[in-house]
Amino acid sequence: MKIYLLTALFFLGALFSCTSIKEDKPAEKETRLTDEQLLDRVQESTFQYFWKGAEPTSGLARERIHLDGVYPENDQNVITSGGGGFGVMAILVGIERGFISREEGLKRMQKIAEFLKKADRYHGAWAHWIQGETGKTKPFSPKDDGGDIVETAYMAQGLICARQYFAKGNPEEQQLAADLDQLWREIEWSWYQNGQNVLYWHWSPQFGWEMNFAITGYNECLIAYVLGASSPTYPLSPAAYHEGWAKKGEIVTRHKKYGYDLNLSHNGAPEYGGPLFWSHYSFLGLDPRKLKDQYADYWIHNVNHVLIDRQYCIENPLKYEGYGENLWGLTASYSPHGYSAHQPSNDLGVISLTAALSSFPYSPDHSMKVLRFAHEELGEKVWGEYGPYDAFSITEKWYPQRYLAIDQGPIVAMIENHRSGLLWELFMSAEEVQQGLSRLGFSY
Repeated sequence: MKIYLLTALFFLGALFSCTSIKEDKPAEKETRLTDEQLLDRVQESTFQYFWKGAEPTSGLARERIHLDGVYPENDQNVITSGGGGFGVMAILVGIERGFISREEGLKRMQKIAEFLKKADRYHGAWAHWIQGETGKTKPFSPKDDGGDIVETAYMAQGLICARQYFAKGNPEEQQLAADLDQLWREIEWSWYQNGQNVLYWHWSPQFGWEMNFAITGYNECLIAYVLGASSPTYPLSPAAYHEGWAKKGEIVTRHKKYGYDLNLSHNGAPEYGGPLFWSHYSFLGLDPRKLKDQYADYWIHNVNHVLIDRQYCIENPLKYEGYGENLWGLTASYSPHGYSAHQPSNDLGVISLTAALSSFPYSPDHSMKVLRFAHEELGEKVWGEYGPYDAFSITEKWYPQRYLAIDQGPIVAMIENHRSGLLWELFMSAEEVQQGLSRLGFSY
Protein backbone atom coordinates (compact mmCIF):
# COMPACT_ATOMS: atom_id res chain seq x y z
CA MET A 1 0.00 0.00 0.00
CA LYS A 2 2.80 2.40 0.92
CA ILE A 3 4.59 1.62 -2.37
CA TYR A 4 1.45 2.49 -4.36
CA LEU A 5 1.04 5.72 -2.34
CA LEU A 6 4.66 6.76 -2.89
CA THR A 7 4.38 5.98 -6.59
CA ALA A 8 1.22 8.07 -6.89
CA LEU A 9 2.85 10.97 -5.03
CA PHE A 10 5.87 10.75 -7.36
CA PHE A 11 3.74 11.03 -10.48
CA LEU A 12 1.67 13.86 -9.01
CA GLY A 13 4.84 15.73 -8.10
CA ALA A 14 6.17 15.27 -11.63
CA LEU A 15 2.89 16.52 -13.09
CA PHE A 16 2.88 19.68 -10.95
CA SER A 17 6.53 20.24 -11.78
CA CYS A 18 5.81 20.08 -15.52
CA THR A 19 2.80 22.37 -15.12
CA SER A 20 4.90 24.90 -13.24
CA ILE A 21 7.54 24.89 -15.95
CA LYS A 22 4.90 25.53 -18.65
CA GLU A 23 3.33 28.39 -16.72
CA ASP A 24 6.68 30.06 -16.11
CA LYS A 25 7.63 29.90 -19.80
CA PRO A 26 6.93 33.29 -21.43
CA ALA A 27 4.24 33.31 -24.13
CA GLU A 28 5.56 33.42 -27.67
CA LYS A 29 4.79 36.70 -29.40
CA GLU A 30 4.02 37.14 -33.07
CA THR A 31 7.09 38.21 -34.97
CA ARG A 32 6.92 41.98 -35.44
CA LEU A 33 5.78 42.81 -38.94
CA THR A 34 7.86 45.00 -41.20
CA ASP A 35 6.29 48.20 -42.45
CA GLU A 36 5.54 46.58 -45.82
CA GLN A 37 3.98 43.52 -44.17
CA LEU A 38 1.86 45.76 -41.98
CA LEU A 39 0.65 47.72 -45.00
CA ASP A 40 -0.21 44.43 -46.70
CA ARG A 41 -2.19 43.37 -43.66
CA VAL A 42 -4.25 46.53 -43.31
CA GLN A 43 -4.96 46.69 -47.04
CA GLU A 44 -5.98 43.04 -47.32
CA SER A 45 -8.20 43.00 -44.24
CA THR A 46 -9.89 46.27 -45.20
CA PHE A 47 -10.27 45.08 -48.80
CA GLN A 48 -12.38 42.21 -47.48
CA TYR A 49 -15.08 44.71 -46.52
CA PHE A 50 -15.67 45.19 -50.25
CA TRP A 51 -15.08 41.58 -51.21
CA LYS A 52 -16.35 39.12 -48.65
CA GLY A 53 -18.56 41.74 -47.01
CA ALA A 54 -20.19 43.02 -50.21
CA GLU A 55 -23.94 42.85 -50.75
CA PRO A 56 -24.35 39.63 -52.81
CA THR A 57 -26.88 40.66 -55.47
CA SER A 58 -25.13 43.83 -56.60
CA GLY A 59 -21.54 42.99 -55.66
CA LEU A 60 -21.25 46.53 -54.28
CA ALA A 61 -20.30 47.80 -50.85
CA ARG A 62 -22.88 47.78 -48.11
CA GLU A 63 -23.39 51.16 -46.47
CA ARG A 64 -22.44 49.65 -43.13
CA ILE A 65 -21.49 46.37 -41.50
CA HIS A 66 -22.13 45.97 -37.79
CA LEU A 67 -20.55 42.88 -36.32
CA ASP A 68 -22.88 43.24 -33.33
CA GLY A 69 -25.80 42.61 -35.70
CA VAL A 70 -27.67 45.76 -34.66
CA TYR A 71 -28.77 47.93 -37.60
CA PRO A 72 -30.68 51.23 -37.31
CA GLU A 73 -33.38 50.50 -39.88
CA ASN A 74 -32.81 46.85 -40.77
CA ASP A 75 -30.67 48.23 -43.59
CA GLN A 76 -27.88 45.67 -43.69
CA ASN A 77 -28.34 45.15 -47.44
CA VAL A 78 -28.49 48.83 -48.42
CA ILE A 79 -25.60 49.78 -50.65
CA THR A 80 -23.99 53.18 -51.01
CA SER A 81 -23.13 54.60 -54.41
CA GLY A 82 -20.16 56.61 -53.16
CA GLY A 83 -18.76 53.84 -50.98
CA GLY A 84 -19.44 51.46 -53.86
CA GLY A 85 -17.19 53.56 -56.06
CA PHE A 86 -14.48 53.38 -53.42
CA GLY A 87 -15.01 49.61 -53.41
CA VAL A 88 -14.45 49.42 -57.18
CA MET A 89 -11.04 50.97 -56.56
CA ALA A 90 -10.40 48.49 -53.75
CA ILE A 91 -11.08 45.61 -56.15
CA LEU A 92 -8.39 46.91 -58.51
CA VAL A 93 -5.97 47.08 -55.59
CA GLY A 94 -6.99 43.56 -54.60
CA ILE A 95 -6.06 42.26 -58.04
CA GLU A 96 -2.72 44.06 -58.10
CA ARG A 97 -1.79 42.92 -54.58
CA GLY A 98 -2.81 39.32 -55.26
CA PHE A 99 -5.65 39.24 -52.74
CA ILE A 100 -7.86 37.94 -55.57
CA SER A 101 -7.16 36.80 -59.12
CA ARG A 102 -7.71 39.05 -62.13
CA GLU A 103 -10.47 36.68 -63.26
CA GLU A 104 -12.24 36.98 -59.90
CA GLY A 105 -11.99 40.75 -60.06
CA LEU A 106 -13.34 40.78 -63.60
CA LYS A 107 -16.37 38.67 -62.65
CA ARG A 108 -17.18 40.92 -59.72
CA MET A 109 -16.86 44.03 -61.86
CA GLN A 110 -19.18 42.53 -64.49
CA LYS A 111 -21.78 41.92 -61.78
CA ILE A 112 -21.41 45.51 -60.55
CA ALA A 113 -21.75 46.94 -64.06
CA GLU A 114 -24.92 44.94 -64.76
CA PHE A 115 -26.44 46.08 -61.48
CA LEU A 116 -25.62 49.74 -62.10
CA LYS A 117 -27.23 49.59 -65.54
CA LYS A 118 -30.54 48.51 -64.00
CA ALA A 119 -30.51 50.51 -60.78
CA ASP A 120 -32.62 53.66 -60.43
CA ARG A 121 -30.98 56.70 -62.04
CA TYR A 122 -31.99 60.33 -62.23
CA HIS A 123 -30.63 62.04 -65.31
CA GLY A 124 -27.79 59.56 -65.13
CA ALA A 125 -27.01 60.02 -61.44
CA TRP A 126 -27.50 57.31 -58.84
CA ALA A 127 -29.11 57.82 -55.46
CA HIS A 128 -27.02 57.99 -52.32
CA TRP A 129 -28.57 54.76 -51.00
CA ILE A 130 -29.80 51.88 -53.14
CA GLN A 131 -31.58 48.68 -52.10
CA GLY A 132 -29.04 45.98 -52.91
CA GLU A 133 -31.57 43.30 -53.77
CA THR A 134 -33.65 45.42 -56.17
CA GLY A 135 -31.70 48.47 -57.35
CA LYS A 136 -34.47 50.74 -56.07
CA THR A 137 -33.72 53.98 -54.24
CA LYS A 138 -33.78 54.08 -50.47
CA PRO A 139 -34.30 57.74 -49.44
CA PHE A 140 -31.36 59.21 -47.55
CA SER A 141 -33.68 61.79 -46.02
CA PRO A 142 -37.35 62.71 -46.65
CA LYS A 143 -36.64 64.83 -49.74
CA ASP A 144 -33.36 63.17 -50.74
CA ASP A 145 -34.99 60.39 -52.73
CA GLY A 146 -33.45 61.02 -56.15
CA GLY A 147 -30.08 61.68 -57.76
CA ASP A 148 -27.01 62.54 -55.69
CA ILE A 149 -24.36 64.05 -57.96
CA VAL A 150 -21.58 63.94 -55.34
CA GLU A 151 -22.03 60.26 -54.48
CA THR A 152 -22.30 59.65 -58.22
CA ALA A 153 -18.97 61.43 -58.71
CA TYR A 154 -17.32 59.04 -56.25
CA MET A 155 -18.77 56.13 -58.18
CA ALA A 156 -17.66 57.60 -61.52
CA GLN A 157 -14.14 58.10 -60.17
CA GLY A 158 -13.98 54.37 -59.51
CA LEU A 159 -15.59 53.40 -62.82
CA ILE A 160 -13.07 55.45 -64.80
CA CYS A 161 -10.18 53.79 -62.94
CA ALA A 162 -11.65 50.35 -63.69
CA ARG A 163 -12.27 51.26 -67.34
CA GLN A 164 -8.64 52.27 -67.73
CA TYR A 165 -7.49 49.12 -65.93
CA PHE A 166 -9.37 46.70 -68.19
CA ALA A 167 -9.41 48.65 -71.47
CA LYS A 168 -6.44 46.87 -73.08
CA GLY A 169 -7.20 43.39 -71.77
CA ASN A 170 -8.79 40.39 -73.44
CA PRO A 171 -12.13 40.74 -75.30
CA GLU A 172 -14.15 40.08 -72.16
CA GLU A 173 -12.26 42.80 -70.30
CA GLN A 174 -12.62 45.22 -73.20
CA GLN A 175 -16.38 44.67 -73.17
CA LEU A 176 -16.45 45.46 -69.45
CA ALA A 177 -14.46 48.65 -70.12
CA ALA A 178 -17.01 49.64 -72.77
CA ASP A 179 -19.89 49.03 -70.34
CA LEU A 180 -18.22 51.16 -67.67
CA ASP A 181 -17.58 53.90 -70.21
CA GLN A 182 -21.25 53.94 -71.15
CA LEU A 183 -22.30 54.29 -67.49
CA TRP A 184 -19.94 57.25 -67.13
CA ARG A 185 -21.15 58.91 -70.33
CA GLU A 186 -24.80 58.71 -69.23
CA ILE A 187 -24.31 61.01 -66.22
CA GLU A 188 -25.94 64.37 -67.00
CA TRP A 189 -23.67 66.75 -65.08
CA SER A 190 -25.09 69.80 -66.85
CA TRP A 191 -28.62 68.95 -65.62
CA TYR A 192 -27.40 69.32 -62.04
CA GLN A 193 -26.49 72.94 -62.73
CA ASN A 194 -30.23 73.71 -62.68
CA GLY A 195 -29.63 76.40 -65.29
CA GLN A 196 -27.14 78.23 -63.05
CA ASN A 197 -23.39 78.54 -62.69
CA VAL A 198 -23.08 76.06 -59.83
CA LEU A 199 -23.70 72.36 -59.23
CA TYR A 200 -26.64 71.30 -57.09
CA TRP A 201 -26.13 68.20 -54.95
CA HIS A 202 -29.64 66.68 -55.25
CA TRP A 203 -32.53 66.35 -57.63
CA SER A 204 -35.72 64.35 -57.10
CA PRO A 205 -38.58 63.53 -59.49
CA GLN A 206 -40.96 64.15 -56.60
CA PHE A 207 -39.38 67.20 -54.96
CA GLY A 208 -37.36 68.68 -57.80
CA TRP A 209 -34.68 71.06 -56.51
CA GLU A 210 -36.27 71.55 -53.07
CA MET A 211 -33.16 70.29 -51.28
CA ASN A 212 -31.55 73.46 -52.71
CA PHE A 213 -28.00 72.41 -51.80
CA ALA A 214 -25.59 74.35 -54.00
CA ILE A 215 -22.06 72.92 -53.81
CA THR A 216 -19.84 75.89 -52.99
CA GLY A 217 -16.67 76.50 -51.05
CA TYR A 218 -13.92 73.99 -50.43
CA ASN A 219 -14.93 70.58 -49.07
CA GLU A 220 -15.00 66.95 -50.26
CA CYS A 221 -16.78 67.75 -53.55
CA LEU A 222 -13.97 68.96 -55.82
CA ILE A 223 -14.13 65.69 -57.80
CA ALA A 224 -17.73 66.43 -58.85
CA TYR A 225 -16.64 69.61 -60.61
CA VAL A 226 -13.60 67.96 -62.18
CA LEU A 227 -15.65 65.08 -63.55
CA GLY A 228 -18.45 67.40 -64.62
CA ALA A 229 -15.98 69.43 -66.67
CA SER A 230 -14.53 66.17 -68.05
CA SER A 231 -17.80 64.70 -69.31
CA PRO A 232 -17.71 64.05 -73.08
CA THR A 233 -21.52 64.08 -73.23
CA TYR A 234 -23.04 66.41 -70.62
CA PRO A 235 -20.25 68.76 -69.51
CA LEU A 236 -20.86 71.47 -66.96
CA SER A 237 -19.64 74.95 -67.79
CA PRO A 238 -16.28 76.20 -66.47
CA ALA A 239 -18.24 79.15 -65.05
CA ALA A 240 -19.94 76.72 -62.64
CA TYR A 241 -16.51 75.93 -61.20
CA HIS A 242 -15.21 79.47 -60.98
CA GLU A 243 -18.41 81.26 -59.99
CA GLY A 244 -20.12 78.48 -58.04
CA TRP A 245 -17.49 76.30 -56.41
CA ALA A 246 -14.74 78.95 -56.11
CA LYS A 247 -17.24 81.78 -55.49
CA LYS A 248 -15.32 84.12 -57.82
CA GLY A 249 -12.16 83.63 -55.79
CA GLU A 250 -13.69 83.89 -52.32
CA ILE A 251 -12.65 80.28 -51.74
CA VAL A 252 -9.07 81.48 -51.33
CA THR A 253 -7.73 82.29 -47.87
CA ARG A 254 -4.28 83.14 -46.62
CA HIS A 255 -4.41 81.43 -43.27
CA LYS A 256 -1.74 79.86 -41.08
CA LYS A 257 -2.23 77.38 -38.23
CA TYR A 258 0.58 75.83 -36.20
CA GLY A 259 2.91 77.32 -38.80
CA TYR A 260 1.22 75.55 -41.74
CA ASP A 261 -0.42 77.50 -44.58
CA LEU A 262 -3.98 76.74 -45.69
CA ASN A 263 -4.99 78.08 -49.10
CA LEU A 264 -8.69 77.21 -49.21
CA SER A 265 -11.70 77.87 -47.03
CA HIS A 266 -15.18 76.44 -46.73
CA ASN A 267 -17.61 79.35 -46.68
CA GLY A 268 -15.29 81.46 -44.54
CA ALA A 269 -14.29 78.77 -42.01
CA PRO A 270 -10.61 78.04 -42.73
CA GLU A 271 -9.06 77.71 -39.27
CA TYR A 272 -8.24 73.99 -39.19
CA GLY A 273 -9.09 72.93 -42.74
CA GLY A 274 -12.14 70.79 -41.91
CA PRO A 275 -12.46 67.02 -41.34
CA LEU A 276 -9.70 65.00 -42.98
CA PHE A 277 -11.96 63.28 -45.49
CA TRP A 278 -11.88 66.56 -47.42
CA SER A 279 -8.30 65.65 -48.37
CA HIS A 280 -9.20 62.02 -49.17
CA TYR A 281 -12.45 61.45 -51.08
CA SER A 282 -11.74 63.61 -54.14
CA PHE A 283 -8.14 62.45 -54.28
CA LEU A 284 -8.53 58.69 -54.45
CA GLY A 285 -8.16 59.04 -58.21
CA LEU A 286 -7.39 62.73 -58.72
CA ASP A 287 -3.63 63.00 -58.22
CA PRO A 288 -2.81 66.01 -56.00
CA ARG A 289 0.98 65.72 -56.23
CA LYS A 290 1.40 68.36 -58.96
CA LEU A 291 -2.17 69.62 -59.07
CA LYS A 292 -2.53 73.40 -59.13
CA ASP A 293 -4.99 76.00 -60.30
CA GLN A 294 -5.40 79.72 -59.69
CA TYR A 295 -6.76 79.00 -56.22
CA ALA A 296 -4.34 76.51 -54.66
CA ASP A 297 -1.48 74.08 -54.79
CA TYR A 298 -3.49 71.02 -53.76
CA TRP A 299 -0.55 68.95 -52.58
CA ILE A 300 0.64 71.66 -50.21
CA HIS A 301 -2.90 72.30 -49.01
CA ASN A 302 -3.64 68.63 -48.33
CA VAL A 303 -0.33 67.92 -46.60
CA ASN A 304 -0.78 70.95 -44.36
CA HIS A 305 -4.38 70.02 -43.64
CA VAL A 306 -3.20 66.65 -42.32
CA LEU A 307 -0.32 68.12 -40.31
CA ILE A 308 -2.64 70.67 -38.69
CA ASP A 309 -5.05 67.91 -37.65
CA ARG A 310 -2.17 65.90 -36.22
CA GLN A 311 -0.70 68.84 -34.33
CA TYR A 312 -4.08 69.66 -32.83
CA CYS A 313 -4.35 66.10 -31.50
CA ILE A 314 -0.83 66.26 -30.08
CA GLU A 315 -1.60 69.51 -28.25
CA ASN A 316 -4.96 68.00 -27.25
CA PRO A 317 -6.54 71.10 -25.71
CA LEU A 318 -9.58 69.17 -24.48
CA LYS A 319 -7.35 66.57 -22.76
CA TYR A 320 -8.87 63.44 -24.29
CA GLU A 321 -7.24 60.17 -23.33
CA GLY A 322 -4.98 58.56 -25.93
CA TYR A 323 -4.39 61.54 -28.24
CA GLY A 324 -0.78 62.08 -29.27
CA GLU A 325 1.92 61.32 -31.83
CA ASN A 326 0.87 57.67 -31.99
CA LEU A 327 -2.87 58.30 -32.15
CA TRP A 328 -4.36 61.19 -34.07
CA GLY A 329 -6.89 61.76 -36.84
CA LEU A 330 -10.28 63.47 -36.85
CA THR A 331 -12.78 62.90 -39.63
CA ALA A 332 -16.44 62.03 -40.15
CA SER A 333 -17.41 58.72 -38.55
CA TYR A 334 -19.54 57.15 -35.90
CA SER A 335 -19.36 58.58 -32.40
CA PRO A 336 -20.99 57.62 -29.07
CA HIS A 337 -23.65 60.20 -29.94
CA GLY A 338 -24.30 59.31 -33.58
CA TYR A 339 -22.56 60.11 -36.86
CA SER A 340 -20.49 63.29 -36.68
CA ALA A 341 -18.00 65.21 -38.83
CA HIS A 342 -15.12 65.18 -36.34
CA GLN A 343 -12.52 67.90 -36.72
CA PRO A 344 -10.64 70.21 -34.35
CA SER A 345 -13.63 72.55 -34.18
CA ASN A 346 -15.92 69.57 -33.47
CA ASP A 347 -13.74 67.32 -31.32
CA LEU A 348 -15.72 64.69 -29.40
CA GLY A 349 -12.75 62.60 -28.28
CA VAL A 350 -13.27 60.13 -31.13
CA ILE A 351 -10.38 58.76 -33.18
CA SER A 352 -11.27 57.45 -36.65
CA LEU A 353 -8.36 55.39 -37.94
CA THR A 354 -9.29 56.10 -41.55
CA ALA A 355 -8.15 59.69 -40.93
CA ALA A 356 -4.48 58.87 -40.38
CA LEU A 357 -4.37 55.73 -42.54
CA SER A 358 -5.91 57.43 -45.58
CA SER A 359 -3.35 60.21 -45.10
CA PHE A 360 -0.40 57.90 -45.87
CA PRO A 361 0.51 59.78 -49.08
CA TYR A 362 0.67 63.07 -47.16
CA SER A 363 2.32 61.96 -43.91
CA PRO A 364 3.80 58.46 -44.35
CA ASP A 365 5.97 58.37 -41.23
CA HIS A 366 3.31 59.89 -38.98
CA SER A 367 0.62 57.60 -40.40
CA MET A 368 2.80 54.53 -39.91
CA LYS A 369 3.13 55.35 -36.22
CA VAL A 370 -0.66 55.34 -35.91
CA LEU A 371 -1.02 52.10 -37.86
CA ARG A 372 1.61 50.32 -35.79
CA PHE A 373 0.24 51.57 -32.47
CA ALA A 374 -3.33 50.60 -33.38
CA HIS A 375 -2.29 47.14 -34.61
CA GLU A 376 0.25 46.25 -31.91
CA GLU A 377 -0.96 48.08 -28.81
CA LEU A 378 -4.73 48.43 -29.17
CA GLY A 379 -5.19 45.25 -31.20
CA GLU A 380 -8.61 43.60 -31.09
CA LYS A 381 -10.15 46.62 -29.40
CA VAL A 382 -9.93 48.53 -32.66
CA TRP A 383 -9.33 45.85 -35.30
CA GLY A 384 -11.59 43.12 -36.60
CA GLU A 385 -12.57 40.98 -39.57
CA TYR A 386 -12.62 43.86 -42.06
CA GLY A 387 -9.64 45.79 -40.77
CA PRO A 388 -9.71 48.78 -38.41
CA TYR A 389 -13.14 49.48 -36.95
CA ASP A 390 -14.74 52.77 -37.92
CA ALA A 391 -14.05 54.78 -34.74
CA PHE A 392 -13.44 54.57 -31.01
CA SER A 393 -13.03 56.72 -27.91
CA ILE A 394 -10.54 55.72 -25.22
CA THR A 395 -11.91 58.47 -22.97
CA GLU A 396 -15.42 56.99 -23.06
CA LYS A 397 -14.21 53.36 -23.21
CA TRP A 398 -16.24 53.09 -26.43
CA TYR A 399 -15.08 50.43 -28.92
CA PRO A 400 -17.95 49.53 -31.31
CA GLN A 401 -17.35 46.69 -33.77
CA ARG A 402 -18.82 48.60 -36.69
CA TYR A 403 -17.73 49.65 -40.17
CA LEU A 404 -18.77 52.23 -42.78
CA ALA A 405 -17.94 51.86 -46.48
CA ILE A 406 -16.93 55.48 -46.98
CA ASP A 407 -14.34 55.15 -44.22
CA GLN A 408 -12.95 51.74 -45.20
CA GLY A 409 -12.53 52.52 -48.90
CA PRO A 410 -10.06 55.40 -48.63
CA ILE A 411 -7.75 53.26 -46.48
CA VAL A 412 -7.23 50.72 -49.27
CA ALA A 413 -7.01 53.30 -52.06
CA MET A 414 -4.83 55.92 -50.43
CA ILE A 415 -2.34 53.42 -49.00
CA GLU A 416 -2.02 52.03 -52.53
CA ASN A 417 -1.46 55.49 -53.93
CA HIS A 418 1.27 55.93 -51.34
CA ARG A 419 2.85 52.60 -52.26
CA SER A 420 2.51 52.50 -56.05
CA GLY A 421 0.41 55.42 -57.30
CA LEU A 422 -1.87 52.86 -58.99
CA LEU A 423 -5.20 54.66 -58.80
CA TRP A 424 -3.74 58.09 -59.42
CA GLU A 425 -2.06 56.79 -62.58
CA LEU A 426 -5.23 55.07 -63.83
CA PHE A 427 -7.52 58.04 -63.28
CA MET A 428 -5.12 60.64 -64.62
CA SER A 429 -4.48 58.55 -67.74
CA ALA A 430 -8.06 59.15 -68.91
CA GLU A 431 -8.01 61.56 -71.82
CA GLU A 432 -11.29 63.23 -70.88
CA VAL A 433 -10.06 63.86 -67.32
CA GLN A 434 -7.01 65.61 -68.72
CA GLN A 435 -9.22 67.71 -70.97
CA GLY A 436 -11.57 68.55 -68.08
CA LEU A 437 -8.73 69.69 -65.85
CA SER A 438 -7.40 71.87 -68.64
CA ARG A 439 -10.87 73.38 -69.23
CA LEU A 440 -10.95 74.46 -65.58
CA GLY A 441 -7.45 75.92 -65.68
CA PHE A 442 -5.56 73.23 -63.76
CA SER A 443 -1.97 72.23 -64.29
CA TYR A 444 -1.02 68.70 -63.26
